[in-house]
Amino acid sequence: MHEDQHERGPGPELANYVGIPITDGARMYGLAWDASRFTIPEHQCEVHILSYIYRGPYNLRIWEERDPVSQKLIAIKHYIDNYQQSRTIWMDGRSHPPEAAPHTWMGFSTGKWDGNILTVYTTHLKWGWIRRNGLRHTDQATLTEHFIRHGDHLTHTSILTDPATLTEPLIKTTDLVLRLQNGQAWLYPCEPVVEIVRPKGTVPHYLPGENPFLREFADLYKIPVGAALGGAETSYPEYQSKLKGTNAR
Repeated sequence: MHEDQHERGPGPELANYVGIPITDGARMYGLAWDASRFTIPEHQCEVHILSYIYRGPYNLRIWEERDPVSQKLIAIKHYIDNYQQSRTIWMDGRSHPPEAAPHTWMGFSTGKWDGNILTVYTTHLKWGWIRRNGLRHTDQATLTEHFIRHGDHLTHTSILTDPATLTEPLIKTTDLVLRLQNGQAWLYPCEPVVEIVRPKGTVPHYLPGENPFLREFADLYKIPVGAALGGAETSYPEYQSKLKGTNAR
């Protein structure tokens, strides 16, 4: 819980993009996003995309699918109780489908073993969260993952690339612990409702320069707005020396 606690529960602060190597376009998209979009029925049960879903609290079940005759490994399966997502990692050497093939929440994944490291490459993802405050990657994104088991611990490293929203790869790690569960809830019942009555087709948003929360996070922690709005340079220690001695707000 300690590594990315602010990503959990209600989510991060608005206009908090510190340390994320976003493009100018991704920043504009994030600032145009209105948190009340979560009240629209179409978004209330929106699945967390593959590149994000492993960060939240969830139960994860993993098993193998083998040929019933040869016992050759065909795929490794993941079931994630958060939004009840089933994922297939193909291990039989098949190719990824063409670009025009459907994009999904879990994408199309192929894997291979490198010693005791399972490396997985995923394409055909839908648009999905980079951070749950308006930052999204596009359907051009690809994901590389490494799964490494040490006894009862499983280290999951993800490397997200997207030419439209990221200026360099976004790398995250998660440490999972094996627990044998009895009676654990594996379902995610979600039924959308009309929370706020709006004219049909209305999508909450902010026009450029009109986001009222632009300075809220920066002012709370007394940092320059430019730092709060992220970018690759804000993820490196050298950025602190750039800000040292400045009163930029």
